[in-house]
Formats: sequence, structure tokens, C-alpha cells
Amino acid sequence: MTRDEAWALLTEYNMEPFHLRHALTVEGIMRHFAAGLGYDADFWGIVGLLHDLDFELYPGEHCIKEQEIMREKGIDEKIIRAAASHGYGLAQNDIAPEHEMEKILFAVDELSGLIGAAALMRPSKSVQDMEIKSVKKKFKDKSFAAGCSRDVIRLGAERLGLSLDDLIERTVIAMRDDEEKINSSGY
Repeated sequence: MTRDEAWALLTEYNMEPFHLRHALTVEGIMRHFAAGLGYDADFWGIVGLLHDLDFELYPGEHCIKEQEIMREKGIDEKIIRAAASHGYGLAQNDIAPEHEMEKILFAVDELSGLIGAAALMRPSKSVQDMEIKSVKKKFKDKSFAAGCSRDVIRLGAERLGLSLDDLIERTVIAMRDDEEKINSSGY
């Protein structure tokens, strides 16, 4: 599957700018981590792009419906499994993240939402000048970005063998890479 094919599929099921921006953000984060670890950044990026394929239209079947959609489209089972594993413990999904790519997706999905929300509160509205302590302060405030599960973020860091600070720092750095491109996309 090419990146263009993945984008076409994503936009077939997602129209809301918020969801498209989130998909682009997670795609960029996954590409960043893959490149740094010596994996195929294009493959990881596609997984990041498609991870919430079903969320907008089928929120009650999140991570379940996307597997059905992707199988109907003949998508590689590795992409299907990795995308679905990010919802382990959150959705009606028992696919635990096992591969390093799956663990990273599991960890950064919720965290990217929290960081994105924290960035919007900054005068710059950007992650370019964001410090880890700012994110940690928002992380501790359970009412801030309440939909972002702190338990999942903590568990994600643990599964990766990283401290929470390290995961936050790496994710902020990854988000910096594509922020300008995403902002110019209009989403």
C-alpha cells in the first residue's frame, strides 16, 4: 500500500479536520520513530495514518470495524494488526501491542493528543518551543484534555521501557518535524 492509497482510504472514512490532523500527526511521529530506530518509515507512517480509520464513522466499533474495512480492501495483515493494537484496553479489542512499532503507536496516540492540546494553550500555538515540564504539568491536570488516557500513556512508556519524561520528550521532538507541513495542509 502506498501513502497516497492510505490517504485516499482514510479520507473515504474521515472528513473532520480534527481527525485528519490527528492522523497526519501520528503518521509523522511514527515515521520519526521508525527512522531513528532503523525501520521502514513509510510502512510505519501508513500504520500511523490509518490507526483511527474507523473512529469517525464507527466510534462504538473502534479498532474492530477498521480491521473489517482493511481486510475488504486487501490490506496487509501487518498493517491491520498494528493499527488495531493501539486500542488495546481502550476499545473492544484484545490485540495487545507486541512489536516495537505497535508499542510506540500505543504509547504516542494518546500522548500526541495531550501534547497537541497543550500546544494550543501556548502563545505560539506550537510544539516548537514546548518544554517537557509544560507537558508534564498538563499531564498531571486530569481535567485538561480529559479524553487522553494518562493510564495508557504511562503503560505505553512502561511497555517501551522508557520513563514518562523520555517518552514525552521524544514525542514532542517527533511532532516538531511535521508541524509546519501539517499546519500548511489546512487541517
